[in-house]
Amino acid sequence: MFKDNLFNKIENKTNIKKSTILSLAEKIKKNNFKDENTIREVIQELSKLTGKTVSKEKEDKIVNAIINDKIPNNIDKMF
Repeated sequence: MFKDNLFNKIENKTNIKKSTILSLAEKIKKNNFKDENTIREVIQELSKLTGKTVSKEKEDKIVNAIINDKIPNNIDKMF
């Protein structure tokens, strides 16, 4: 139930379907998510999917946060 609520929140805010999210998650799972290039690819893909521009500065901050394990534990609060 929690997962469905999270996917619903994400879909409502971003118009990205659950299947797209799961496909992207599978890509991440198959790759090293500590690899800067992989993270940047995912950010750019998400940017295209959402139609939101991510500045180089913001992308660098996101990459740094992921590589240094500074992602919030309660991710549903982000949405």
